[in-house]
Parts: sequence; C-alpha cells; structure tokens
Amino acid sequence: MRRTVYTEDHEAFRAMLRDFIAKEVVPVYPEWEQAGHPPREFYHRLGELGVFGIEVPEEYGGAGMSTFKYQSIVIEETTRAGVSFGTTTVHVGLILPYLLAYATDEQKARWLPKFISGELMTAIAMTEPGTGSDLAGIQTTAKLSEDGRHYVLNGAKTFITGGVLADLVLVVARTAPATPQDRRGGLSILCVDTKSPGYSVGRKLDKIGLKTSDTAELAFTDVQVPVENLLGEAGKGFSYLTHNLPQERLAIAVGGYASASAALRFALDYVRERTVFGTSVASFQNTKFVLAECATEVEAAECMIDRALELHEAGELSVADAAKVKLFCTEVAGRVIDKCLQLHGGYGYITEFPIARLYADTRVSRIYGGTSEVMKTIIAKSLGL
Repeated sequence: MRRTVYTEDHEAFRAMLRDFIAKEVVPVYPEWEQAGHPPREFYHRLGELGVFGIEVPEEYGGAGMSTFKYQSIVIEETTRAGVSFGTTTVHVGLILPYLLAYATDEQKARWLPKFISGELMTAIAMTEPGTGSDLAGIQTTAKLSEDGRHYVLNGAKTFITGGVLADLVLVVARTAPATPQDRRGGLSILCVDTKSPGYSVGRKLDKIGLKTSDTAELAFTDVQVPVENLLGEAGKGFSYLTHNLPQERLAIAVGGYASASAALRFALDYVRERTVFGTSVASFQNTKFVLAECATEVEAAECMIDRALELHEAGELSVADAAKVKLFCTEVAGRVIDKCLQLHGGYGYITEFPIARLYADTRVSRIYGGTSEVMKTIIAKSLGL
C-alpha cells in the first residue's frame, strides 16, 4: 500500500539521509561498534546537516518545524541500513521536548545553539539500580543549599543511554520527600553539567545489542547544581516525565516497524541468492509462506505507525494510543526478525550479517520506554479494566 504520511519535503530529506548513511556511516560502522559509540566528530557532522535542529525555534538557529516526522525518517533510514546513529534518538527525540516545553528563555539561549550543532550532547537519567520502571521510587536526592544558590545532588543512576559522552544530563532527583498520599510528588529535573566536581561515569555497560549506543552508570557525590539549572518548577518532575511518554513510545514503535521492514528486506535478498539442494531457498514453499506472513505483519505495523504519526502531529496521540502502537510494533518486530533470521540458517547467527545485529538490537524495544507488560496494563486501564 502506498504511504501518504510523508510529503515531498520529507522524501527529499530521506534521500539526502540515505545517501549520507551509505557514504559516511556504513563503511565505518564496524569501527563504531568496536569503540562502543560513534566518534564525537560525527555528532558535529549531524549538526552541520541540520538533523538536530529541525524542531528547534529559528531564534536559536533551528528550522522551527513542529513535527516528529523527520525524526521518524531518521529512525527508518538508519534501521533500513542496519546501523544506528548512537544516542541521537535520545538527544533529539527525548531530551529536546523537555527543553522546548520547560526550559526558560535564558536556558534555551544557553543550551540550544550548542545542542543543534552537536557541540552539546545530552542524556536523561531516570532509572536507578533499585527502581526500574517505578519512577516514584527514585532515591537520588537534591537538597537546596542554605544560601539557596544551588542544589546538592547525591545518588546513582543506571542504564543511561548516552551517559558516557553526554555534556549535559537531565537528572531526575527528589527535591522533597514523598508522602504516603503522593509517592510521585517531590521529584524535579536538574540539568547537570557533566564536568561538575562529584559527577562521575561508572561502568560503560556491555549490552547484547545496540553496540554503538553508549550506556552507562552514573554517580553523584555532593554535586553542586546551580538553581538556574532547574528545569521547570521544583516538585513537578513526574508530570513532566509523563508528558513526553507518548512521543517516546511512538519513537520506539517506529523503530520496531523499521526493524521488521529491514529484516524482511534482508531475508528476501538472502533467500534469492542462497541455494540449497541445487535450488534457491526462495523457491521453497515454506520460505514463500513465511515471508508472506512477515510482509503482512510489516504492512499492518506500517499502517499503525502512519496513523499514530498523524495523530501525534495533530496533538491527539493519547497515552493509551502510544501504548498500543508500541506494544504491537515491537512485538511484530520480534516475530518477524526471528522468522527472517531462521531463513538465513547458520549465517543468521553470524554478526557480519545485518539480520544478526538487528536481532540483538531490537530485543530491548520490548523493555525500555515501558515493558510490553506495562503497555498492556495501560491499554487495559483505557478499557476500564
């Protein structure tokens, strides 16, 4: 089915990005995997291309477009090529909405020009070793100093995407005690300069997939954070976090759809070239039926993604809608990639084949941003259950 969700401008951006990936990313991608992240200069290159500034207001050097569709294209094209831009999805898709919605004019002027150039890379630190998805259980504290000029930050975070290279980290901390009546109260978001004394990066976590996305443990020991770096109002952090969840989950869903689509393409190319018992793997009825099933599921995921993109553009994508699209598309990705890997036989388990990388990279999509089980809970609540 022909897609109608993207305009000519979107497709021109896609063509530029596809050419860029083929020439400047694919040839060096194995080096990035070995290093655990792209070189810092690569983020400057993305800044030059304008990838980081599409949604940033013109007064700060951006293009001033209020749209998620360009980010969606970045996800689709990197996945299509079997590569990743490291932490750029978090930088633009997750951090930027917080800055645009809650930063003061002074903060925007201070951070956004460097944000879009790639000079200032960002991350967000929510998860703690003992809390997981339970954000209300956050133990990291930020106490206001006696003179009221800064917060004193103490605690630890884990699974922080982009935590190794980040220059500015949005840290969710407890600035006031929780109460039995309101466990979610008292949380605030502090924008922490990673060069601050007492800020330290612990282990760079070794994941089974997403090898070019640096993921780290962070620790804070009496880190002084100027009150000017408080994002929004103190105590409203939890509501801020939930505000951006639909877009975060939509981005993960787009990744799931794109991964399933890429797996289908990789499998089609492989079975047409590979011969077994003197005939191509593509000629077997089992191959045809498996790929027909996969193509149908990919098509269904694409329709759901396109509908969600339009709803999001209109400001109508609800929390339950986002949960449905994330659940469906990430589960589809798991099924389709597994079937396509099987069609590769033993080569599907060899990392030099993109299907193997895709298999490892995609598994986390059913965990981060809210597990599939959490998505089902949200959907059930929307049904009045």
